[in-house]
Amino acid sequence: MCSSDLAAMTVPQDDLWVNLSPGESDRIIPDELGKTELGRDMLAQDYLLKQMTASLMYPEKDVGQKFWQRVREQARRQFGTSNIPVDTFNKVWIIPESATVYENDQTVYVVGSRLKVLLDEDYLARQDQQGGVASTASAGQPAGPAAVSGQIVREIILPELEREVNQGENFAPLRQIYHSLILAKWYKA
Repeated sequence: MCSSDLAAMTVPQDDLWVNLSPGESDRIIPDELGKTELGRDMLAQDYLLKQMTASLMYPEKDVGQKFWQRVREQARRQFGTSNIPVDTFNKVWIIPESATVYENDQTVYVVGSRLKVLLDEDYLARQDQQGGVASTASAGQPAGPAAVSGQIVREIILPELEREVNQGENFAPLRQIYHSLILAKWYKA
C-alpha cells in the first residue's frame, strides 16, 4: 500500500479537494491533506489542469483556432460586433462521474471509472442541486459580453480536457489517485 492509499483512508472525504484558483489563496488545500503526498500530487494535477486549459485556448493551435472563431461568431450574433471583452478566465473542476468496483473472493478491482470536467458555475449548480438548493448558475447562453465564451468553452475546450483527464498520459497520476479514493471508500464501507 502506498502513502496515497493511506492518506485516502485517513483524510476525511470532505477534505479531499485542492484549488489553485488565483482568487482564492486562502482556500488552496485542507490542512490535513496538505501534509500528505496525496495532497501534493493533487495540487500538481490541478496545476497541470490550469496549464492545459490555457493552452487549449491558444489561438495558433487547432482547438484554440476553433474556439476563438466560435467566440467571434457568437459575439457578432449576440452583440453585432466581435470587438468585445471576452472572459477567458474559466475556473475548471474535475469531479468523479462514475466508478464500478468488482469483487472476486478476496480481491477488489476498479473495472470502470470516469472523471467529469466542469466549469465553476456548473460545478456550483451541481453542488446546490445535491444540497437541495435551487441553483442560480445557468449553463445556457452567456448573460453579457464578458461571459460570451462560457458555452463555447463547454462545447470545445471541456471535451478536450475531459478526454485528456480520462485517457491522456498527463493525468495518469490523477486517475491513480481516483482509484485509490474509490478503493478507500469501498474498504471503509
